[in-house]
Amino acid sequence: MLYFLFEYLELKYQLPGAGLFQYLSFRSALAFIFSLMISIRYGKNIINFLRKKQIGETIRDLGLSGQKEKKGTPTMGGLIIIMATIIPVLLFSNFENIYIIILIFTTIWLGFIGFIDDYIKVFKKNKDGLKGKFKLIGQISLGLIIGLILFYHPDVTIKDQFGFNESFEKVEYKSTKTTVPFLKNNELDYSYLISWTGDKSKEYSVVIFVFFVILIISAVSNGANLTDGIDGLATGSSVIITLTLGIFSWISGNIIFSEYLNVMYIPRVSEIVIFISAFMGGLIGFLWYNAFPAQIFMGDTGSLTIGGIIAVIAVIVRKELLLPLICGVFLIETLSVIIQVSYFKYTKNKLGFGKRVFLMSPIHHHFQKKGYHESKIVVRFWIIGILMAIISLITLKIR
Repeated sequence: MLYFLFEYLELKYQLPGAGLFQYLSFRSALAFIFSLMISIRYGKNIINFLRKKQIGETIRDLGLSGQKEKKGTPTMGGLIIIMATIIPVLLFSNFENIYIIILIFTTIWLGFIGFIDDYIKVFKKNKDGLKGKFKLIGQISLGLIIGLILFYHPDVTIKDQFGFNESFEKVEYKSTKTTVPFLKNNELDYSYLISWTGDKSKEYSVVIFVFFVILIISAVSNGANLTDGIDGLATGSSVIITLTLGIFSWISGNIIFSEYLNVMYIPRVSEIVIFISAFMGGLIGFLWYNAFPAQIFMGDTGSLTIGGIIAVIAVIVRKELLLPLICGVFLIETLSVIIQVSYFKYTKNKLGFGKRVFLMSPIHHHFQKKGYHESKIVVRFWIIGILMAIISLITLKIR
């Protein structure tokens, strides 16, 4: 809103200082500051309201140290993150930008699904919450919508060394290309995966592209959900991941730096740096209350939304194949659950009784069972996340 207001004031009245709102760095800084202020200032009010309404977490007895003390801690704290993200984005971004529209839609969609899940857990006293199949349907539906928009919308284009006009000038063009890390000429077109269809590969590439978008959104949102098990782990890890994606977004949307680093230039994508700044501010402000000992939990309202936003940003900036590195902590948590469940089922069928690889999964509970304090576990996972982020950024030069 302010973006359009100051654009009008600059053009109509040449108001001094109005041109500042045309600078991405200025609007990003304001979005971050406003988001942080909103989440810290009003987060406390939301916590008090949730506590007053007795909207607290129902804790399953897993035999973990300090678990009983968490009973009754307010949940649905993801509302703080969502509110602190959306308001600055509407204020400071060009919300006519297709990528901003996509990210706002993703936030509301997954926030709504997570809210329903938390509502069932808290008010219906059903510990299982929303059935898994309905969550999956919601994630698949979102992936389908986002995939089709990215594939067909005319503003979703790229510029690279392969698109030239008759004057040998780089031009924007539609493409399903993405970035492959560590490889020279590191671009892969999804249509290549179905090149066996011949001349129809470009036409049918929408199927394979949408499939991968659905897979990525479902995987990352569920990974964030699994990671949200101890105070500050999912929130802090998400800050590191979001900052990394913010750097990639800024580079991909800057024609000078993208050309210097020889990466794909994506016109109009730099606007999502405003969204990312607001999102980071909301996460850090929420961490103020979510750090040990947590005064509030994000619930599925937060974890599903966080994971979905991260996944969609990665797809938008064509860095989805880097997600196993960028989201290394989420991947570790998810793999620990898959390994635990698979091995238990295998040994049960083979031996008649199930064996476990870890004392408990996700893996952060394994370390809790081994006697590590959850603050130590969280900080060490953050360090792993920082290492993964640095390696991800190094891929800009390692090819």
